Amino acid sequence: MVLVLFLSIASYAQTGKISGIVSDKKTGETLIGVSVKIAGTNKGISTDVDGRYAITALASGKYTLQISYVGYTTKEISDIDVTGGKAVTLNVILEESSSLKLNDVVIRATFKQESVNSLYAQQKNSSVISDGISSDQIKKSPDRNTSDVLKRVSGATIQDNKFVIVRGLSDRYNTATLDNSTLPSTEANRKAFSFDIVPSNLVDKITINKTATPDLPADFAGGAVQIVTKDIPEQNFLSFGVGYGYNSQSTFKDFLATKKNAVNYLGFEDGSKQLAENFPTSDQIAKGTLSSSKNIAALKSLPNDLSVRNRSALPTQNYQLSLGRVKHFENGNTFGALISGTYRNSQNINQDVERNFYVYNYTDNQYKFSTNLGGLANFAYTFGKNKISFKNIYNRNYDDTYAVRTGIKDGNSLNQFYAYDVMQKSLFKTTLEGDHQIGEGNNKLKWTASYSNIGNNQPNQLKINYTKPLAAQNDPSVLYQANITSLGKDNTRLFSDLNEDIYAGDVNYSTPFKLFDASTIFKVGLGSQYRDRKFSARFIGAELITNNPTLQTQIRSLPVDQIFSQSLFESGVYRIAEVGGELDSYSANSFTNYGYLMLDQKFGEKLRAVYGVRVESYNVKVMSISKTYVDDSQVDFLPSLNLTYSLTDKANLRASYYRTLARPEFRELSLSSYYDYELLGNITGNPNLKRSLIDNADIR
Repeated sequence: MVLVLFLSIASYAQTGKISGIVSDKKTGETLIGVSVKIAGTNKGISTDVDGRYAITALASGKYTLQISYVGYTTKEISDIDVTGGKAVTLNVILEESSSLKLNDVVIRATFKQESVNSLYAQQKNSSVISDGISSDQIKKSPDRNTSDVLKRVSGATIQDNKFVIVRGLSDRYNTATLDNSTLPSTEANRKAFSFDIVPSNLVDKITINKTATPDLPADFAGGAVQIVTKDIPEQNFLSFGVGYGYNSQSTFKDFLATKKNAVNYLGFEDGSKQLAENFPTSDQIAKGTLSSSKNIAALKSLPNDLSVRNRSALPTQNYQLSLGRVKHFENGNTFGALISGTYRNSQNINQDVERNFYVYNYTDNQYKFSTNLGGLANFAYTFGKNKISFKNIYNRNYDDTYAVRTGIKDGNSLNQFYAYDVMQKSLFKTTLEGDHQIGEGNNKLKWTASYSNIGNNQPNQLKINYTKPLAAQNDPSVLYQANITSLGKDNTRLFSDLNEDIYAGDVNYSTPFKLFDASTIFKVGLGSQYRDRKFSARFIGAELITNNPTLQTQIRSLPVDQIFSQSLFESGVYRIAEVGGELDSYSANSFTNYGYLMLDQKFGEKLRAVYGVRVESYNVKVMSISKTYVDDSQVDFLPSLNLTYSLTDKANLRASYYRTLARPEFRELSLSSYYDYELLGNITGNPNLKRSLIDNADIR
C-alpha cells in the first residue's frame, strides 16, 4: 500500500486576467494577430506568434469577449467570471467565413460552451493518432511530475515510476522531446528517459504521438512523447509544496544501508568511494611490476567501509518551490519567467524478489536509498509578432542500493551474494528558441538551438559471492566461503564514468495557401544533432593469494565488512588485480542531419490529409582506446501519410501509413562488457548491429 500526502501553499496576484489560445476550427492551427477585446470597452489585445492572448488587470466581475479576425466569423463569449484576482483560461476556436454568410454574422457562446468546444476541437483536429493532456487538466490533478501525468494518458504505462511504455513497447522503442529538442537518455546502459524529473506544475502540455509525420523525430516505434514547458505564466505566483509518502512494504521497516552523510541527502557522493588519483594504471597492474609496498598502498586506498547499518526506513519526502513572474508592457510586449526547484528522497525495500532460472533459484532483498534534486528556469519575451524563449533544466539523481541474494545454484551449492551499488546521474539542458510571423497572414518561422549534457558516475560497485555445498546446508561447522581467489566481473569492484555532450539545432517554416481549391499548409524544415560520449570503466579487485590452506579458509569465511580489512592488506595475503581491458572503455559520436517536406490539406468539409517525406543522414562511430570498430553511415527516406475523415462533429475516422526506424545506442554497439547482477549475466554490445526500418499502418 502506498499513501501520499501533498500540501501546497500558493500566493497569486490580486487582479484578474483572461488568457488563452485562439485556433482554427478545422485545422487546429493557432492564429496570429486575432483581435480579442472586452465588450463595451477599449481594453483588448492581439494574439501573439503562438496564438496566445492575455487581458490583464481585471477587477472581479463577469465579462464578455469579442474575438475577430480577417476571413473568420466574429465570436462573442459571455459569462466569463473573474473572481478573487484569479486567472481565467479560455481557449477559443474560430471558423472561416463562408461566402454565403453575411459579414455581420456573429457567433455567440458562453464561457462554459466555448471551453468544452475548444477541448473537443483540439482532440478532433490533431493531424495524427495521438493522446495528450493539457495544462488545464494537469492543474486539476494531484500529479507532482510528468511521470505521474503520463499515467493518465491513454496507451501509456509507467515503469519504475519514471520510464514510459507506449502501446506495449518498452522505453527502448520510444522517443521524447522537451521544448522541441530530443531528450538524451538518462541511463548509461539503455535508451530511456526518467520522466519524473520535470515538475507537473511547469508543464504546458504533454502529447504522445502514436503515428509519425515528417516533422517528428523518426527514431521510434511505440510513440513520440512531446513535453512543452511553460515560459510565460498566466499570472504572478509563488507556490511551495510539501509531500510525504508512506509505503507499507518499506516505511518504518528495517532498512539495511551503508553509512550516509549530509551530501548523500543532497544527491551527491562525498568522494570517499572514488579511486584515488594516484591509483596504479591498468598497464602497471597487468604487467605485475608493482612493488609489495605499492601493492599494499593500492589495496589500502580502495573504499573499504562495507559495514551495513540497520535503521528504520523514513517516509518519502517531496519538496517543491516554484516562482512565476509576468510583465505586460504598455506597447503590448510581454516578459515571463518561471523558476522551480524540486527535492525528493525515498528509501524503499524490495523483499523476496524471486529470480528463478534454469540453474538458479534465488531470492533478493534490495534496499534502495534515492535522492533527486532538480531545477528549472524558463524565460520568454514576446514583442510584436515575435517570441524568444530561453529554457533550462537540471536534474541530479543519487541511488545507493544494497542487495542481498540467497538461494541455490546448479542444484548443488548454496549462495549468499552481496552487492553495493552507488549510481550518480545528472542531466543539464539549455534551449534557445524563436517563433516569428513572417509578413502578413499565418506564415511562421521557428528555430531552436540546444545543448545537453548527461553524466553517469558509478563508484565502487562491489559484488561478492559466498558459497557452500548444499549437502552441508544444516551443518553449522561448514562455513560459507567467499569467492576471492579467482576474480571475474561478477565479483570485483566497478568504477565507471560516462559523459555525453549533445548539440542540436533546427529551423522550420510553414505557410498557408490554396492548392487545387484545398486549404493547404506547407511546412519545411531542416536540422542537425551531434552527440559525443566518453565512457571509462575499470574492474578492480583484491585477489587472495596466500598458499596456506588453513589461513585461506579462515579469511574466506570472514563477513563482508571484515574480509577486506586494512590489517589483512598489510599482511600481504592479497594482491591488486584488474579484470577486462581497453575494450571496457569507449568513446563514440554520431552526427544526424535531416530535412523534411510536409503538406497538410483539407479537402472539403470531411477529408484531411497530412503527408510528406523526411530524409535523415546518420553517421555513428564507436572507438576503443586504440582503434575504431564501428563507422557506419546511412541515408533513409521516411514517407508518411495520415488521413482523417470527419464522420460527425464529434467523431473522426483515422488511417495512416508511416516509416520509422530504430537505431542501436552507443552502449549497444560497444564491446564494453559488465556484469548485471539483477540479470545474473555479463552484458556485452555488438558492433555488427544495424538500424531497423519499420513500416507501420494504423486505423482508429
